[in-house]
Amino acid sequence: MKILVCISKTPDTTAKIAFTDNNMKFATDGVQWIINPYDEWYALVKALELKESGAATSVDLVTVGTADCDPIIRKALALGGEEAIRINSDNPDSYYIAAQIAAVAKAGSYDLVFTGKETIDYNGSSIGGMVAEFMDLPYVALATHFELEDNTATIVRETEGGDETDKVQLPLVMSCQKGMAEQRIPNMKGIMGARSKPLKVVEPVAADTLTSISSFDLPPVKAGVKLVSPDNPEELVRLLHEEAKVF
Repeated sequence: MKILVCISKTPDTTAKIAFTDNNMKFATDGVQWIINPYDEWYALVKALELKESGAATSVDLVTVGTADCDPIIRKALALGGEEAIRINSDNPDSYYIAAQIAAVAKAGSYDLVFTGKETIDYNGSSIGGMVAEFMDLPYVALATHFELEDNTATIVRETEGGDETDKVQLPLVMSCQKGMAEQRIPNMKGIMGARSKPLKVVEPVAADTLTSISSFDLPPVKAGVKLVSPDNPEELVRLLHEEAKVF
């Protein structure tokens, strides 16, 4: 069984967010880039666990981006991925990105395609479903648990009212979230070995771009807090009623 894990480059959660070009581009100066945590901690680590258990024969990685993504994909290789494929494009459109990933997944005849539930920059959650549609495969989103017996996957996913358990035949596409696996830290052996692991760069296939970014806006500045003495509950009630409008 072959697994393909989708890897995305995202800003570190402590990065200062700013925009340039009349608020049409994210300002990348001084930004520290990381693997999208949902891709790394849950999708990739679960794939590695399946390989370590003998259920999977290989775990490969795919990302869509330019050469500045190489350090990110190398870190994913250091965690245990075997081969990485970078699709050489900086197009941010989700439909376009999904088409590129699906083309690689089809060419590689992968049995499982794992993604994180979303990226922490755009929070789109759309790539996995579109990849499944391009490949005409079943898709299970927001998975928290995965077991495999023969060619049947038993997947627990989070829903609005609780948990749902699905049984799905491979091949399939799945997005992973908290609960699927535990975060790992690459060791020195993995870091050194990642330098010599294959990183193949391929040109994108022809695909439509359906969306474009017109502008970004920062959220409004938060107002300061008001401190109320514990001896003055009447003032607290007044503030909640007149200013916070909570009742």
